Amino acid sequence: MALLGAAVGALLSMTVVGALISRLGSRRMVGATALLLPFSLIPLALAPNVAALTAALVFVGACNGALDVSMNAHAVAVETRYERRIMSSFHAAFSFGALAGSVLGGGVAYLGIGVLPHFLTVFVIATLAAVPAYLALLPSDADAADGGAPAFARPTRALLGLGIISFCVLLGEGAMSDWSAVYLDDTLSTGPGFAAAGYAAFSLAMALGRLFGDGLAERFGPTNLVRLCGAVAAAGLGTALAVGNPVFALVGFACAGAGFSVVFPLALSAAGQTEDVATGPALAAVSTAAYTGFLVGPPTIGFLAELTGLGTALYLVVGLSTAIFVLGGTVRPKSGKKT
Repeated sequence: MALLGAAVGALLSMTVVGALISRLGSRRMVGATALLLPFSLIPLALAPNVAALTAALVFVGACNGALDVSMNAHAVAVETRYERRIMSSFHAAFSFGALAGSVLGGGVAYLGIGVLPHFLTVFVIATLAAVPAYLALLPSDADAADGGAPAFARPTRALLGLGIISFCVLLGEGAMSDWSAVYLDDTLSTGPGFAAAGYAAFSLAMALGRLFGDGLAERFGPTNLVRLCGAVAAAGLGTALAVGNPVFALVGFACAGAGFSVVFPLALSAAGQTEDVATGPALAAVSTAAYTGFLVGPPTIGFLAELTGLGTALYLVVGLSTAIFVLGGTVRPKSGKKT
């Protein structure tokens, strides 16, 4: 249960960070939370019991959620001034950073380095990196166009659609992160070594999809690209589950990663351009819906697996991919709002 603390903290912070961005600006919020997040690792490493660990994880999650929304709000401002799509590229950097972090963490564990010296090192490196990054951000008035908009997002039809498609894609992503390896190992009996390649295939395809996503969105348009991605994920994963072969499964997981890759970045970009809603609250609303999906995805698949078997339960992700195809029109920007 302690591990739920991070998710709870993230969701709680996302309910208020949008209003803070409207009041203080995304630059200040990025600067503050970029310093708070690495600091939050220290109490996590020092937690003496489960209660303290849970509280520390809530703090980590709150800092992470606030930084996530703040960065995306500032990215919308950068994208608007840049006058071309770059949101997906930002998320590609996130994906490759997560991959680098997992490799670093694995290496630290292999060398037997303790959690506290590990997290202290991350704290120092991340803090030193945050300072020049903050200085390179847009000026504090970058969000000035949001000044007359409400500080909290009203549930408009546009935001509702973006929230639903984001919920679907993050639910699918959460399901893949927890269950792809289990499917290969338990259902297809591949052994743990091969099973680890399942999520690796998903993650690598997602990172590469985001790397090229902006150019593809410029060429084909966001709606057509999202519909194509939904179709690729549904067809690839559905075929893999039907065949029940380990190699086909890897290809199917890669199709899901590529299909999911650009949907959330494009949804955030569209949310940032929603008229009559300030950028921060709009992104906070969509992000909250998305991370709710990420939170409920793994236990939902687990519950269905108990009833029907994991191979059948994963067809829920195929259904979500189909829903993404149907909801592709939601990522079309609804206005030309300038940040």
